[in-house]
Amino acid sequence: MTDNGSGTGESARRTFLKTAGVIAVGTVTVGSAAACAVKDPATPAPDDAETTRTLGMDQPLLEALAEAVLPASLGAAGRREATTTFVAWVNGYEPVAEEMHGYGYADVRYLPADPAPAWRAQLQALDTLARKATRTPFTQLPVARRQELLDAVLRTERGDRLPAPLGAGHVALALLAHWSASPTAWNLALGAKVTPASCRVLNDAIRKPLPLAPTGAAT
Repeated sequence: MTDNGSGTGESARRTFLKTAGVIAVGTVTVGSAAACAVKDPATPAPDDAETTRTLGMDQPLLEALAEAVLPASLGAAGRREATTTFVAWVNGYEPVAEEMHGYGYADVRYLPADPAPAWRAQLQALDTLARKATRTPFTQLPVARRQELLDAVLRTERGDRLPAPLGAGHVALALLAHWSASPTAWNLALGAKVTPASCRVLNDAIRKPLPLAPTGAAT
C-alpha cells in the first residue's frame, strides 16, 4: 500500500487497522464468553449433575437385624448407636468416587457402586422370608428365630473373616463389619477405652487406658 501524497493511502491504512481491531476484539470477546460458559460452576455439564439417591433404611427392620447380629452386651442403646452410624455412613457414601492415591500404584481407581439399594432390598427380603416361613414379621420374631433365618440366608457366604463393609454381600454382614471397625467395638474387644482413630493429648500416650464402665444395666 503506497501513499500518493493526497492522504488517500493513510486514510485507507487507518480504515484497515480500525476494521482489524474490531474483528480482533470481537473474536476475543466471543472466545472468552464461550470459555466462561463452559467453566461456570453454576451451569455444570450433564455428566457432572448429581444423581438423586434414596436415603435411609427401614429402621425397625434394621434394628431387629442388629439385635440378631451384634453382641447382646451392647444393649438397646448401643445397637441404636450402631444402626444410626451405619445409616449415616450409607447416606453419606459417594458412589464411584475417585479413591485417594495409595502407595504402590499411580492409576486412578474408583469406589464401588451404591450398595444401598441392594441392602434395602435384602432387609425387605428378610421380612418376606419371615412372613412366609413363620407367618410373623421379622421384627416380631424371637431373636433366636431371626438368627435361624439369617443362618439360612447367609449359608452361601464364604470367608474366614469379616469383609470390609463395602465388600459385604449382605446387609447383615455390612452392618456387623461396619460396627466391628468402630471405636466402640475395639474398646469392647480390648476391655479398655482405647478408642482408636481419635485425637488424644500427648500426655495420654504413656498412660494405661482406662477400663470400660460396667454395662450390666444396659438394655
